[in-house]
Amino acid sequence: MLMRAIVVLYLGVLMMASARESASAEPAGRITGVGGVFFKAKDPKALAAWYRDVLGLPLEAWGGAALRYDAPKHPPVLTWSAFPASTNYFAPSTGQFMINYAVDDMGAFLARLRKKGVAILKSDDSDPNGRFAWILDPEGNKVELWEPKQPASP
Repeated sequence: MLMRAIVVLYLGVLMMASARESASAEPAGRITGVGGVFFKAKDPKALAAWYRDVLGLPLEAWGGAALRYDAPKHPPVLTWSAFPASTNYFAPSTGQFMINYAVDDMGAFLARLRKKGVAILKSDDSDPNGRFAWILDPEGNKVELWEPKQPASP
């Protein structure tokens, strides 16, 4: 829980800093974002089909998905964070990674997952940064779902 709070706090700092940094031109030759997430799977086609059929990931003909940063309600940045090797945050998965997917309506998304037989490991509606929930994919990878807190209307 503490590690997630640190990551989310860091995300907020990044969002504020990016507004300041965009005013000053950076020299060429720097990282501008994550261009993809690639990982090994025991059965890549079956796992991709599960992400398509259960999570609704829009797969392309080439077998992967192109997720847009400018999708409605999508957070403006992607958080990158290395966790200590001793972390339990990814448990019960024993994988070396965990992907956090932003969702637009956590209640509707979880209801759809339950109808498809997906067990929700835990959900948290009390975080000041939004709503979170965790599931496992068919290969045992922990997946974090996040509905970012929407800014208050003026």
